[in-house]
Formats: sequence, C-alpha cells, structure tokens
Amino acid sequence: MTRIIEKKILPKWFKMIVNGEKNFEIRLADFEISEGDLLVLREWDPNKNEYTGRSITKKVRRVYKIPLAEYYDLNKIKKYGIYIIELT
Repeated sequence: MTRIIEKKILPKWFKMIVNGEKNFEIRLADFEISEGDLLVLREWDPNKNEYTGRSITKKVRRVYKIPLAEYYDLNKIKKYGIYIIELT
C-alpha cells in the first residue's frame, strides 16, 4: 500500500529539488517509508516559523537505512558530519 508522507523542507533544498539539482533526501529514520511511497515536501520558512504554501510531491525510488553507529564513532560523526555522495 502506497503511503503519503509529508515533511518540512527548507527553501534552499526545496529550490534545488524543484530545479532538478537534487534528487535525494537525508532524513532521520524516525518514520516508515518504502519504495513507491509518495513524499510530499512542504517548504518551511524558518524565519517566519511557518509553511510558505509551496510543496512538491516525489515518488520514492529507493530507501537506504544506514545504522551509522555500527560503522563510525558517534563523536567523529558529530565532529565531521556525514557526506552523502551522489554519483553519475
């Protein structure tokens, strides 16, 4: 069964998705999502603390859940962050 999942997204990232410059999302895995689900990204203005009214709906192609703590020291993750590297 296809789910419809709504999430906030900051204007910078929203614009990149709308323009086709970004075709991935990085999210905390605190919700259920599967291939074929619909992800509704609602643009959020952090300065006004409200939605802008713009949104985009994308079909989920793939989902990768990565238990980072199994591969990296959490203190190093906090210090350096994580790269998501998109390859062509």
